[in-house]
Amino acid sequence: MDSPPPPLYFNAGMFVFEPSPLTYESLLQTLEITPPSPFAEQDFLNMFFEKVYKPIPLVHNLVLAMLWRHSENVELERVKVVHYCAAGSKPWRYTGEEANMDREDIKMLVDKWWDVYNDESLDFKPKSPQDVEETVTKSTILALVLEPEFTYYPAPSAA
Repeated sequence: MDSPPPPLYFNAGMFVFEPSPLTYESLLQTLEITPPSPFAEQDFLNMFFEKVYKPIPLVHNLVLAMLWRHSENVELERVKVVHYCAAGSKPWRYTGEEANMDREDIKMLVDKWWDVYNDESLDFKPKSPQDVEETVTKSTILALVLEPEFTYYPAPSAA
């Protein structure tokens, strides 16, 4: 028995868009009158583009749940982009204990993520001092973040 096709609902985690000025204005106007929803911008974008959205092939944005929900549609060896959005699938938090996370294909994709993450040949290497100056680093961002003001009140020991 075949599974029904996945619904036409895109994951906004992989979204590139340059709207025309008219579409941009329409987006802003629609946003002002749209009630909040559980998936905020993703729900809004899906609602706004419902009639014109055309899905890209899974090879360009594999949502992991497709591996167990619609595996017949997945050509894993061709996948270029993996969206680790299933519960327990974030490689830096992966334990394999959540539902469906003990699958061999999931383990392989998590391992591949770590391979890319740890591949120093992919690290940014400045070609000039100007490249270094123009690069925003984590330490630069942290240096620009103002410390929030907190008042600490010592609590009596519970011991």
